[in-house]
Amino acid sequence: MCSGGTLSILRSDSYVDLSQYRDQHFRGTRYDQERLLRKSCTLYVGNLSFYTTEEQIHELFGKSGDIKKIIMGLDKVKKTACGFCFVEYYARGDAENAMRYINGTRLDDRIIRTDWDAGFKEGRQYGRGRSGGQVRDEYRQDYDAGRGGYGKTVQCQ
Repeated sequence: MCSGGTLSILRSDSYVDLSQYRDQHFRGTRYDQERLLRKSCTLYVGNLSFYTTEEQIHELFGKSGDIKKIIMGLDKVKKTACGFCFVEYYARGDAENAMRYINGTRLDDRIIRTDWDAGFKEGRQYGRGRSGGQVRDEYRQDYDAGRGGYGKTVQCQ
């Protein structure tokens, strides 16, 4: 977590407000999770192409501030990229700028989504789907070249 206050105007900005999404695997109360989210410097970045590199993430997200680290999401079986990452900044204000200006932009021909994260812990970089990747990719019915083709359920038929 990072320290430091935020301007009151930033707290009311709809781009930096907390979304309704919550990590269902968070260990603790909802109150604890929201408290951590409000001071977090870590963002979850979703809907990435499986081919997006850490360098591309750094180039884009570095425009809003100094990045402490990037953790790429990996398929827990193949250890290949599976379409998400965590970006941790040194300062909350830089993370707020990323939420404000980068969320919803296009990277590798995909509209990426950013959300607050309560803080990265070892093990969270692995996909939670049965096949090792992300759960939503297992049930996808359409063809998506950036996400590895068809969903796992369609491939198995």
